[in-house]
Amino acid sequence: MTIHLERLEKVELREFFKDEARDFTPWLVEENNLELLGETLGLDIELEDTEVRIGKFSADIVGLDRSSNRTIIIENQLEKTNHDHLGKIITYSGGKDAGIVIWICKKIQQEHRKGLDYLNDISTEDYSFFGIEMELWRIGQSTPAPKFNIVVSPNEWSKSVKSATSSSTTLTDTKILQREFWTELKEYFTDNNTFLSMRTPRPQHWYSFGIGHSFFSIGLTINTRTNKMGCELYVRGVKAKKSFNELYEDKDRIETELGFQLDWQELPQGQDCRIIYYTDGDIRDRENWEKSFEWMKDKTESFHKVFSPRVKQL
Repeated sequence: MTIHLERLEKVELREFFKDEARDFTPWLVEENNLELLGETLGLDIELEDTEVRIGKFSADIVGLDRSSNRTIIIENQLEKTNHDHLGKIITYSGGKDAGIVIWICKKIQQEHRKGLDYLNDISTEDYSFFGIEMELWRIGQSTPAPKFNIVVSPNEWSKSVKSATSSSTTLTDTKILQREFWTELKEYFTDNNTFLSMRTPRPQHWYSFGIGHSFFSIGLTINTRTNKMGCELYVRGVKAKKSFNELYEDKDRIETELGFQLDWQELPQGQDCRIIYYTDGDIRDRENWEKSFEWMKDKTESFHKVFSPRVKQL
């Protein structure tokens, strides 16, 4: 028997995206495409807006990393990098106080790669600069598939060392424990074939997952004071109350599908809302970590299956 395999064929970006602002930016901000970029970088990207005015210029995309609550600037360039765009990303990051800057282009020239490396070297771990080369590939006459290649990224290890030795940002024992807990949780989810996209673990009391719609996320929480763990749907933005009330109208069906009652927190003193389910859990008891991971995986996947279709219709 003769085995026949097709060859991968590279597609020029300009064949598919004629214009950066009219074609590429609208494509990138689609939920699945931002999620693919986030998976590549280990970020949980939430779109805020496109073509955001900063002085006399406009940033292509402004977003938020839900894991670290840092503002993201994304600059698109369908050609080789140039000095003009390097200047723009510095201007935009300063204008928006961005913690994460992502420069997506066809090819990163050596001098601009050194420039991004330099920015990473001199900044603390609160600031990250990424240089991404994007490619399109297809098999035969198939629709092209995107591929993001990380060319420049921050050296997180050296930044952590720098911060720990030069400022007050040294991690507490609780923060270290939180990061260890989320790191092992990520391994547990992956080893047990979760369908969820996993993010980079951070030293904080929450770990978030995308749900297919901007301003919504599923979050796992741990509280070492009350020894409580939670799984929640968190709703952000100016339309949060409206979205919360629309979901609340379907409360009975949602709780029936989940198999348990939820705590519906409208949070009237603020803009955001949450819908959460709590259980007892002390992460200082390492012997019970796997039991906690099992509970979190079951509840997170259930939340995603029940809420994702509803959220996408809002």
